[in-house]
Amino acid sequence: MESLVLENIAEKWFDAFNKHDLEALLALYDEDAQHFSPKLKIRQPETGGWVRGQAALREWWKDSFERLPTLRYQPTSFTANNERVFMEYIRTVAGEQDLLIAEVLEISKGKINASRVYHG
Repeated sequence: MESLVLENIAEKWFDAFNKHDLEALLALYDEDAQHFSPKLKIRQPETGGWVRGQAALREWWKDSFERLPTLRYQPTSFTANNERVFMEYIRTVAGEQDLLIAEVLEISKGKINASRVYHG
């Protein structure tokens, strides 16, 4: 897949996330997509940090958007090749220290089939 196509998916991802538009965000994901987040591992230790499928993604992000109404991601860089986009961004939440995050989106047939978040 071309780098520009992958970057366009990443830009749509940021737009949907920052608008807290759950439907637009989920539309970017394959029905069976999986997602790993250290925050998920802390909040729901039984998951080991993983959610699988759009229903689980919906619940995770719905909870995040409700708990953190000021949550925003400020992209700082994209690197795209083959079927992956490596993104770096700053997570901001009112009253919390900003957090530098890296995330990899794995994309196939125009849909995200896996994502993995990295931060300290």
